Amino acid sequence: MKAQKIGFIGGGNMASSLISGLIASGHAPELLWVSDINPQALESLAANLGVQTTSDNLELAAAVDVLVLAVKPQGLKAVAENLAATIQQRQPLVVSIAAGISQTSLAKWLGADTAIVRCMPNTPALVLTGATGLHANSQVSDEQRDLAENIMRSVGIALWVSDEADLDIVTAVSGSGPAYYFLLMEAMEKTAQAMGLDERTARLLVQQTALGAAKIALESEESPQQLRQRVTSPGGTTEQAIATFEQGGFAALVDQALQAARNRSIELSKAMENS
Repeated sequence: MKAQKIGFIGGGNMASSLISGLIASGHAPELLWVSDINPQALESLAANLGVQTTSDNLELAAAVDVLVLAVKPQGLKAVAENLAATIQQRQPLVVSIAAGISQTSLAKWLGADTAIVRCMPNTPALVLTGATGLHANSQVSDEQRDLAENIMRSVGIALWVSDEADLDIVTAVSGSGPAYYFLLMEAMEKTAQAMGLDERTARLLVQQTALGAAKIALESEESPQQLRQRVTSPGGTTEQAIATFEQGGFAALVDQALQAARNRSIELSKAMENS
């Protein structure tokens, strides 16, 4: 990555994770800026990560080449409108990680010619194993696309979607996805305890099994279906469990859940635009 000055408006958990990831990947801390209304958060970031800090969003925007909007969605309009004049003058790349805020809204608040990349990260980014979907508007150059991708890759994988509407699908799959796995883990853990295992043993077995399955899937060129079939012996215990899942309509229920999550993402985005 070139030596670009990157500024974060909002110094919460996601911003802190991105900053840590950037530093770990070789970005100089002195080229990273953070603005936040919480002086204690700024003191902690400066002390622990060595970044530049300020409580003035305009000072930050005037100093950087890339501006990462990491504030809560409901507060973004006021922040963006306050930054508009400086952004129009400086023309930085704007990267938004605010859920549900469309590029149309961002361009209306910041200026129609603003280069904007909208991102949908997920919470595993907090432990550098995130999955992020990205979409760039027509103002974003190839170099800026690479820069935005490198920022998000510092905390996991980053994948581009061709249509901004696809970010609602990303929200349903990976944005909300960690909770689906936690739900399955929770159910397995409860049943394991009900069948006689103690809480610690049940939890560790479930957690390590989830980790191992994910690692195999990531490192294999085979599909999940092929991997499942490979570990399902005819007439064995796994086959019995899988059959029970299928008889209960597991695949259809997953389909319904993801459709519901995507539809809700669309509803929330429209509500944000009309607020």
